Amino acid sequence: MPARKSRDVEKPSAVGPFVAKLRRLADRLEEGEAFTIAVVGERIRVPKGARLSVEHERADGGEELEFQLKWRTGA
Repeated sequence: MPARKSRDVEKPSAVGPFVAKLRRLADRLEEGEAFTIAVVGERIRVPKGARLSVEHERADGGEELEFQLKWRTGA
């Protein structure tokens, strides 16, 4: 299986769709299940057991809050 290309994208969202995605994610996390989401034309599968964290950054007069899910992919 070929290696996936590096990717760093950000997709703006309206409140309604953003909240719906968060709710689906929260439901899957509570159920201990994997979560699948489409981001800028690519379907991403987040496996159960992904590492969860909250990140806050402050720089250059702005702030950023990220809810992160991290996992290793198979080689």
